[in-house]
Amino acid sequence: MPTTEAEFDRAGHALETARLLLREPASADIPELLPLIGDWEVARWTSRIPHPYTARDAEAWLASAMRSENPRYFIFRREDRVLLGGIGLEIQGDCNEAILGYWLGRSYWGHGYMTEAADRVVRLAFENLGLAAVNAGALPENTASIRVQEKLGMHWVGMGSEDAPARGGTFEVELRRIERDHWLDERPTLPVVLVVAVALIDVDGRVLIAQRPEGKTMAGLWEFPGGKVIDGESPEAALVRELKEELDIDTERSCLAPFTFASHAYDEFHLLMPLYVCRIWDGTPKAREGQELAWVRPQQLRDYPMPPADRPLVAMLRDLL
Repeated sequence: MPTTEAEFDRAGHALETARLLLREPASADIPELLPLIGDWEVARWTSRIPHPYTARDAEAWLASAMRSENPRYFIFRREDRVLLGGIGLEIQGDCNEAILGYWLGRSYWGHGYMTEAADRVVRLAFENLGLAAVNAGALPENTASIRVQEKLGMHWVGMGSEDAPARGGTFEVELRRIERDHWLDERPTLPVVLVVAVALIDVDGRVLIAQRPEGKTMAGLWEFPGGKVIDGESPEAALVRELKEELDIDTERSCLAPFTFASHAYDEFHLLMPLYVCRIWDGTPKAREGQELAWVRPQQLRDYPMPPADRPLVAMLRDLL
């Protein structure tokens, strides 16, 4: 099972949420996949997963997925890279729409993982693929799946029928859909949160990163030092203040070189984060807020799991250093 950011990137890591990483399936996932998808309590709610499910079934599906242009992902929990389930879109090119399909391992039901993953894939459909609508079906007694669709804003459009190999026949399903215009109208306008960060670079060319402590959102992830900009405060002044508060080091605004920025939509806010580079400061960085610190060489930064907003900055720093 992949355990590092670098391995996820090599495997086609594509989408992420606050708690999840979604990436394209890989053959290395099959051993972890089989006990999840081979569970009858999982297969019986789906239209296309056969039961029993064998390694040969998985290999055939993977070969088909690799040939297809339809977006298909395995869902991993960010904190420990555990495989949770699968999700994908089957694009209907003749009508510029897609069918949303998904499944989740039984041990992970009831935690909101599928709603979180499906919301991200629907956003992909409308923001990146420009589709007009997303459709989904569910057996009438599958109330959990129906609830996921309702949370996505899908509305009931009628009944249909689907072949269900796992159930040995054709069954009636409830059909729901959401149109892009409706999704745009209902999607809340996210408040913009301005956060400033810095890449502290030592004489050996290493970069300082800090691990978010327990009790904070995204605990365990590594990030560049910094913090929120207070109303009326410049980004540079905020960074000087944050470095003193967090790391007990002093620097001057003139030592902060603007480098790049991150713009990322989280579920509840849109983060705008200027990133500065700093090579000159007074004092030795010390963790004053319960965080762990690490000096990391640029080529190793991807081995540290980071929040979605921080990750794109790593490649830019590697090019710089």
